[in-house]
Formats: sequence, C-alpha cells, structure tokens
Amino acid sequence: MQHQLQGIKKFSARLVFAAGLVFLLFIFLNAIFPLPPEPDYSTIITDNRGEVVHAYLSRDQQWRMKTELNEISPLLRRIIVAKEDKYFYQHPGVNLLAIGRAFFRNIVRMKRTSGASTITMQVARALEPKRRTYLNKCIEIFRAFQLEWTYSKDEILQRYLNLVPYGGNIQGVKSAAILYFKKNPDHLSLAEITALSIIPNRPSTLVIGKHNDLILRERNRWLQYFAKEGIFSAADIKDAMDEPLNATRGAVPTLIPHLSNRLKSGGDIIHTHIDMNMQTTIEKLVADYSSGLKLRDIRNAAVVVVNNETKQVLSYIGSANFRDTTDGGQVNGAAAIRQPGSTLKPLLYGLCIDQGLLTPKSIISDVAVNYRGYAPENYDKKFNGAVTMEYALEHSLNIPAVKSLQQLGKDRMVEKLIEAGFKQVNRDQHKLGLSLVLGGCGASLEELTGLYSAFAADGVYTPPSFTTADSSVRRTRLLSAASCFMVTDILSKVDRPDFPLNWQSTEHMPKIAWKTGTSYGRRDAWSIGYNKKFTVGVWTGNFSAKGVAELSGANIATPLLFKIFNTINYDSDQDWFSPPPGCDLRLVCSETGLPPNDFCTNIISDYFIPLVSPAGKCQHMQEIMVSADESISYCQSCVPANGYKKKLYKVISPELQNWMEDNRVAYAKIPPHNPACEKVFKEGQPAILSPANGTEYLISKSHPEPLQLLARLAPDANKSYWYINNKFYKASNKGEKQFFVPEEGPVKISCTDDKGRNRDVWITVKYVNL
Repeated sequence: MQHQLQGIKKFSARLVFAAGLVFLLFIFLNAIFPLPPEPDYSTIITDNRGEVVHAYLSRDQQWRMKTELNEISPLLRRIIVAKEDKYFYQHPGVNLLAIGRAFFRNIVRMKRTSGASTITMQVARALEPKRRTYLNKCIEIFRAFQLEWTYSKDEILQRYLNLVPYGGNIQGVKSAAILYFKKNPDHLSLAEITALSIIPNRPSTLVIGKHNDLILRERNRWLQYFAKEGIFSAADIKDAMDEPLNATRGAVPTLIPHLSNRLKSGGDIIHTHIDMNMQTTIEKLVADYSSGLKLRDIRNAAVVVVNNETKQVLSYIGSANFRDTTDGGQVNGAAAIRQPGSTLKPLLYGLCIDQGLLTPKSIISDVAVNYRGYAPENYDKKFNGAVTMEYALEHSLNIPAVKSLQQLGKDRMVEKLIEAGFKQVNRDQHKLGLSLVLGGCGASLEELTGLYSAFAADGVYTPPSFTTADSSVRRTRLLSAASCFMVTDILSKVDRPDFPLNWQSTEHMPKIAWKTGTSYGRRDAWSIGYNKKFTVGVWTGNFSAKGVAELSGANIATPLLFKIFNTINYDSDQDWFSPPPGCDLRLVCSETGLPPNDFCTNIISDYFIPLVSPAGKCQHMQEIMVSADESISYCQSCVPANGYKKKLYKVISPELQNWMEDNRVAYAKIPPHNPACEKVFKEGQPAILSPANGTEYLISKSHPEPLQLLARLAPDANKSYWYINNKFYKASNKGEKQFFVPEEGPVKISCTDDKGRNRDVWITVKYVNL
C-alpha cells in the first residue's frame, strides 16, 4: 500500500511537471506566434436606435458587418451554442472527448464522418484558413487555446458570428440579417435565426432566395431537434415551424448618404444620433420644396437640425436629392464652405453688448462711410440715418454692422468664430477685414447651425455631436446670457422685413428666433432659427455658385425653415426664453439709447447689463449762444457782453447732417459762427471720402478711368476747393462730385473749404496693361 501511494505521488509530480512544461511552451509559442489579426470589416452607420442606415463594403469587397456584443440576443446565443457547440461554455477551446470520438469514427470508417470543431476552433480556422490536414488541425487547436487565453467566451462567440460565411461575399450574421431580413441580429425570430444557422454548413448550396424550400426543410428539422432536446418550448417551436420563409437577398441600406460619406472613415461601426423619423420627414420636405424652386433656377438645399439640450445632430441633409447627378446631388451642401451673408451679425451685436458698446436701443448712424477704400452698402443701396441697434439687426443693415465691428475690433470677432469651430475663418484669420460681418469669410451650414445653438444655451458653445463616439465636451462661452437674451428677443419679432412675403396666413407661425442671410451675388440664401428645443439651419442655392436674382434668405430659405419647425416642433411657443440674472430694464432717451437727462422728453425702456452697458447720461442736446435774432452763433472767444441768448440745439454729427440734407429731413441748424471771430478753428476740416488716403490705384493705360473727388464738409461750410499736387484744380459746391485723371506716381490731393480749413491725402498711381 505504501509503495502504491509513493507511485501515485511520483506520477502526480511528473504530471504537474509535464503540465508546467506544456504551459511554459504555450506561453513561449504564444509570444512567438501571435494570433492573426481580424479581417477588415465593413463600415456601417446606424441611427439613434442602432438600426443600420448605411453600409460600405470592406476593403476586400466583402459584406462583413461587425456584430456588437449587445446585439447578441439570448435567443441567438442559445441557438448557435445548441447547434454548433453545446459544451462551448464548459471546455477550454477544445473538446477532447469530441476529438477522440471523431478520430475513432474516422479511423474505423476510413473517411471523415464526424467533425469535432468547437466554436473557438471554427474562429481560429476563419482567422487563418488552411487546408484540412492533421498538422493544420494541430495548429487550429493551438490557436483555439490562444483565443481562450486572450478573450472571454462572449467575445469568442462574437468573433464567430462576425466571421461565419453565408455564401458569396456575405460574412457574419449581421450582414446576413441585414441583407436577407432587413433587420439587426437582435431582432431576428427563432425561425429566422435557425434558418441562418444552417447556411454556413453549405453556403454555396443553401442560398436564401434560391433554395428556400430546402432551407425550410433543414430549418424545421433543426427546430424539431431543439424541441426534442427541450431547448425551447413546444409552443415556440410550433410558431417557428409555421413561420414562412420568403426572404430574398436585398440591398444594403443607403440612407443619410451625405453624413455617412462624411463619417465613414471613423471606424467599423459608427453610431449617429440621427432620428430617422425626423430625417425622412425633412428629406421629403426638402425634396418637395426644392422641386418648386427649380422653376426659379434654384436647384438645391441643405438642412441641419441640432437638439439644443444634448447638442446631438438629429437630421442632416446635404442636398435635395443625393442621386440627382445633373445638379450635383452628391455634393454635401451642409459641409461646403460658402459665404455666410448676414448670418454673423447676431454674434457681432452680442459681443458689442458684452463689451459695453451697445444696447438694443443704442443709436448708430446709417450713412455713407469709407474705411481706407472700403465703402460698404446696405442691401437696398439706401441709407436710413440714425437707427437703433435693434432696428439695424431686424433690418440686417450693413453699414451699422461694419461700424460696430470697427468699434469692437475685427480680431475679437475672429477669435470668437475660431472658438466656435469655424475652420476656414481660422485659416484665413490674417486676411479678414471689416467685410467679415457681411459674409466676407468662409463658413459651412454645420458651423453656423452650431453657432446659433449657442444662443439657445445662454451663449455657451458646445460642438454639435454627430456620433456617440464624440468625446468632445469642450464648452466655450461666446456671449453672456444677458446679451444672448437681448439678441434672441430681437430675432424673435415677427414684424420684420425679412418675414417671407409668400408665407400663407393660414399656416402656423412657430415661435422661433431666426436670422437670414444672402451672400454677395445672390449665390447663397441662409435662414437659421432656434427655440429652446431645436436649432435648424437651412441653405438654398446652386452648387455651381450660379447667382439668381430671386435668391434671398427671407423669401427662399425662410419658408422652408418655418415648414421644418412646424413639422418637428409645432407648439414651440409653450416654453420661451426669459431674462436671465444680470439682464435688467431701464429708462433711456430714444435719441441716444442712454439714460435720460433733464432735457430728454421721449423716454423708452431698454434692456441693459448693469456695470457693463453705457451709463453716461444722454447728451443729445447742447446749449449754444446765439444772437437775439438767432442768425449767428458765438463761442467763448467772441460772445458779446449783451444782446445774445442761450438756446438748446440737437447734436448731429456732420455725416448725419449731410444725410438729412440730402434726404430733405428738417432739423434745427446751429446758426453760422460769428464771421468777426478771430479764433482759428482746429476742428471741422473737410473729410476726404474719395480717393482713400494711402491707397495704390491701378489705372489702365489703354482706357484710363478718372478718380472721384468727394469730401464731407462741416455744417458751416458750403464750398470746397480742390488742389492736385498743390495746384488748384476745381471748386465745387457742398456734396458735389468731381473727377480727375491723375498722373503716375505719388499724388497729393488737398481739399479746402470756404472757411479756410484744409485736409490733405496722398495716393500712389500706377498705369498698367489691363
């Protein structure tokens, strides 16, 4: 007995030693011969419910769609394990009993009659296909152990489901489910899974759509086996056997094509936030609306919808019809860089409010200006005189916007646009000028929609999220909550000139804040709106950049914007923005938008930011000493001892006085200054508007065109005298334009008014072959 115990101990020790050697050998071989990589998978795009909406062939032209772990339903797991490897969760990758049984049967019958491959071994064979030999079977067993060492059982099952063949260029249960049953694997029924499970055994002779009767018989045979083994209840088996098999191979979904093409390099499975119900509804709206625009030679439109609470992109339409090759339907209008027109003005005015430069009732003069040769014009080529910031934004006036940007500083706005993800602005930041706010830069509908969503978030910008993999939670404050509310309050008014003329009175007007924009040459029409729930961006135009006279943001893009809001958020006025802390109301003078003085008579209310907004009292009136008959005015140097009186006159800038005189607007003029006054006036010199000081002018040698001479004179001046290189040229009356053809080289231009005040400018002239 003692001798037997010692023998057992020695045998056990040798067995442990042998096992240790085998283990060390496995570790060594595992390090030298790592597992082969998985094959390239098809890229698939899903919507917010996980349904496949678009797919692309793998690099080797296979439909090999990856099944995610959460798509392996308990039903799918039970059927595959029961049919292929019922001891899958018990063995270490190799079923030694099954191998022994198969080996014995094959030897006895002198041919292969029984297989012993586990699910793990089948994965190993799929990863590294080889001829069926005993040596390759040993390699397969080694690879199976490697797989079990590296992955969990569920991960191995996942790889089996991803690589199992279904004939032709279809691999993986997900590819088969999508192509044959148009659904994800976790939505398959017992009958459908069983039908799919038998195809890999004979993928070339069991083809769904061609051999359905044969597949049906095989399916029912396996269902009977499941019933016999008690894997499923008799009722479940009966329902499955009664289920017909009418499936045929279908086409892979090709929905949301523009967004899919934009995202397809992002991985094997890309989960978007797209709401397909909303997407298909808006796609139809865009297609129907665009078909009507073709009669006006306007052929395309793009739409982006962002959920303001989550910043998720719920709908993305790049063109009216992706398959329309005649009008560039495959061009992605939502990502294309275009001129944004006036759509950046809300950001500008919000920044001006935060800098303490403006409030909604602040007065800005809308008159002719010239910034070193840049003379912006309004959309209608007219001037409006003194307007409020509110009016300027409502009517999208260009000159007040350029004046405000000049006062704010171009770099400040460029910095904010870069923070809001404007890539083209970032690239061109050193080239941009004051025309930036009128659309003199590049922007996409994606970027503009993301920018406007910040207005719905109290001025905090968060990049729109296209996929669940977007890890960026970068939040940037662009504006204060107070300035956002003021801008939103202005943009939500319905009595605006950009309200679409053709909007039927019978249609519901959604409660939204919106801004339109039209690019130079009428090539792009924009309308971007938001409420608390959604931000919707709309672009209309032609991908060829062809301008159309009828194209405008108000009358072309805005009706589509309203239709979309009516569809996705009909009762949007139930919850609206309210003044945030730090945004208060105060009384101001309507003449300046500043707190009223004693002489102010027209008092209105205005929003402001305490300790930020302009706080100085209104000074729109000044006291002037005039003669008894009010024919002349005096200064402290020439006022007589008696015989004069003091009178209040409205302070009007010289450029605004010129506009009022040109437009025959009556106002109380300050009488001419005392002609006997000997004081030398240092102010009031003529302002030379053209040509611009320090500018180089290129003039054609063959067809030289004259340069314009134009100056703005002080109110007490009526005549100007022009000098070219210190030689008298011409005299002109106030507001009169003169022209001259300069000589080549540096040219000095002087303008003297009838009070003796002078202004000089220098220009450079070059004659070139044009």
